Parts: sequence; C-alpha cells; structure tokens
Amino acid sequence: MSSTSATTTRPRRRRLRQSEVALEPPSGIVAIVGRPNVGKSTLFNRFTGTRQAIVDETAGLTRDRLYGIAEWRGRRFTVVDTAGLDPRLPRDAGADMGELLAGTQEQARMAIAEADVCLLTLDVRAGVTALDEEVAAILRGGGKPVILAGNKADSDRDPYYAHELLRLGLGDPMLISALQGKDTGDLLDAIIDALPPPADEDIEPALDELRIAVVGRPNVGKSSLLNALVGEERALVSPVAGTTRDAVDTVITHGGKTIRLVDTAGIRRRGAIATDIEHYSLLRALRALDRSDVAVLVIDASAGVVTQDRHIAGYAVEAGAGLVVAANKWDLVAQADRASSKFLREFSTAFDFVPGAPVLTLSATEGRNVNRVLENAAQVAAARATRISTGALNNLLQRAMEEHPPRTHRGRRLKLLYAAQARSIAPTIVLFVNDPELVHFAYARYLENRIRAAFGFAGVRLRMVARKRTTRDEG
Repeated sequence: MSSTSATTTRPRRRRLRQSEVALEPPSGIVAIVGRPNVGKSTLFNRFTGTRQAIVDETAGLTRDRLYGIAEWRGRRFTVVDTAGLDPRLPRDAGADMGELLAGTQEQARMAIAEADVCLLTLDVRAGVTALDEEVAAILRGGGKPVILAGNKADSDRDPYYAHELLRLGLGDPMLISALQGKDTGDLLDAIIDALPPPADEDIEPALDELRIAVVGRPNVGKSSLLNALVGEERALVSPVAGTTRDAVDTVITHGGKTIRLVDTAGIRRRGAIATDIEHYSLLRALRALDRSDVAVLVIDASAGVVTQDRHIAGYAVEAGAGLVVAANKWDLVAQADRASSKFLREFSTAFDFVPGAPVLTLSATEGRNVNRVLENAAQVAAARATRISTGALNNLLQRAMEEHPPRTHRGRRLKLLYAAQARSIAPTIVLFVNDPELVHFAYARYLENRIRAAFGFAGVRLRMVARKRTTRDEG
C-alpha cells in the first residue's frame, strides 16, 4: 500500500512494485474483530490491497482466520481477518452448526490473544448493539491496545451514531469507509502508532545459534521428524491430525553449533473447520517463522505436493526465512514412483519460487536421511547470511547490463546508477535507477539470476527492490 494514499492503486503486474521499497519482513499482528457483517473483510482487502477475503452480505461468511500483509509508512505488518465474533450461540443450532460457531468464536479469541493490536470494527449506521458491547467487553479484558473504527461512513447523507460508540469505553472512534477507502489512511496511522516497534535484535541473524522452524500441514510427521532430530521423545506424536497445538522450542547441539528447533502446530488450509483440539495455531506458526533463520517444510511424500504446502512455503518466504523441503513418509511411496525422475522433479518444481531450495526425501519414523535435514538447513542459513560488497555487486551488474542491455520503454532506457545490499534479515538488493517503472519484471529476474550464479543464495528468496535515486542518495 502506498504511504501517500489510503486508496490502493494496483501497479502493472510485470513491473517491480513500488511498495517493495519496504525492506523488512512483516513485524506485528493486527486482528480485525467485531460482530458479523460490519465490513471486516472489506477493511482487510483495503489494507492488504487484495481480494483475498470473501465479501458478501451474508453474515458469518469468513469462517476461518485469514492472513495478509499490509504496508504503511514503511512498516509492514500482518493483518488477520477474523470470523464474526458472537459470544451468544443460537439455542436452536444443530450439533454441526453449533460446533462450527464455537470454532469460529474460538478462532477469533485466539486471534485477539496473539495479536499486538485489536481493531474493533462496528457499523456506524446501525449504532451500538448488545453484541457490540459484549465484544468490547472481551477486548477490554484482553489487555491489548484496541482501536475503535466506525465503518460504513460512506455518505454524509446517512445518519451516524458515532456518539454511541463512546460508551464502549475504548476511546474516541474513527469514522471510516472501508468500501470507499475514506479516512482509512488516518486509521492506518493510528495502527502504526499502536504497534510495538520492531525488535532491533531480529535485524541481524543470530550468531550463536541456528533457529529452525518446523512447519507443515497437520499429520505430515513434523513431531516425528523433531523426535528423530532430537533423539528422544520430546514432542508428542499421534496419528490424530492436529495433536500439536503450541510452538515448543527444543535446543540441541549439532556439529558444534547450537540449534533451536521449533515444532509448530499443523497449518490447515483456510476454510477448514475442525474440533477444539487444533483451533488453527497458524498465528503461532507465523510468529515462529518471524524468529527463525530457516523453515523446514515437512510434506507428505506419499500424498504428493498439495496447494497448502506451497502456501506454507510462501509464509516462510514472506517472513524472510530460508527454505528446506522435507518430503517425509518416503517409505510409503510406491517403489515405481521412488525410481521415477519425473515424480522426484515434481517436488522441486513445486517450490521453484525459492531457487535452490533443498528437497530431501526421508522417513522420520525409520530415521532414513534425517541427518541431512540439519546439514542442509545450516547451508541455507549460511546462504541467507551472505553479504555482497557494494563494489563486487556493482561490477557484476554492470557486466550483466553490458552483455544484455535492457529494452527501451516508450523511448526511455533503464539506467542503473548503483546497487547495494540492504541491511535486512532477508537478502535484499536495492537497485538505484533513473526510473523504477523501467525495471521490467523479466529483467529484474535476469539480474537476480546473475547474482545467484555468482554468489549463491540457494534456498533463500532474493528480494530485488528498485528505487529512484535522490539527492540524499547522491550525498
């Protein structure tokens, strides 16, 4: 999202986005909560500049938490769109519906517990309802900063009941229109001011230990892999999907280096509703990724790569972590598939958006190839910590542009003034150019490939950011 306008203008798809000048991964979590049908999903879409959340007049459409990244004033943070919070369940609800409603309310409460800031959204045209007061009471007892937003202030002709919002005891309300983007910039300012500052110690990779988050869908063998790595029954192992509900750190020593392993709850696909035993600990997994150097993504090799596996890898990439793919349950794969190069290639191509990410076939229960996990994770962590001198980087890119000059665009040609690796926990190359709009997506990928060929970065996303050189840069 632009830092100059509350209304998102989506840039052309095949050019580097101006919003990518934010160099750091997201820091901080904002939960959008409120009763059903007050516009929470519309506000989520406004903040993230996407249409991920389903927007419909039917109350309660958002059943599971939905996550996205927003940026404002150079700060990136995670936005959580929760199900409508209704503490009162219908007495006539059937068993299945009652379980569904209980699940959505628990998810919303978990989002509140894990969030750094809660954004209570109300329909300012409807005034304060009894349900709004109950939701506000839950938030007042949560001990988290709360911002009150009166949504649907679309037209001056509509009657508003902003004065009623004061009785909730949450401070002065902010009147907005999520649909039109009206005054959402002021709301984002308030959110940024309420978020805790990013931790400085997370800017540089830890020198004394390697932090590895073990992530994946439920029941793919994460806990079994952790036990195999640790050498003892440290994590509970069960064939029931979703047994692990919390992120538990385990510290071990391997090759003379301290390694911190984080076993996280299984990440289920959005929209899946189950029993209280799991309740979707994705927020905890996201926090684990935020403080990890490398994510070991465990997948079920016998089931192949599914869409959610790729989504979880995307979470790791957004967090700035390196990636190692552990194709577990290899012992359950048919012998013909094990010998098929095409079958093996499918695992690598599924995660080609992280070039060079190791894909390991293993069996955690049998201990087969488990020792390769930590070795590859250490290699990826080393690649993530690679620093390129400014001189070497500029020499390389200058040769690359001479050998393959960029095409002209409307009579103008891209000029690279200089490049530098930014101070960031994720490898980021900043290109100072005459006009960022001239940096074509394909040409940025070409430059990235040249950098990778010379300096590695296997298993790590290399961020390419285009900036217009200013007088300050020249000084």
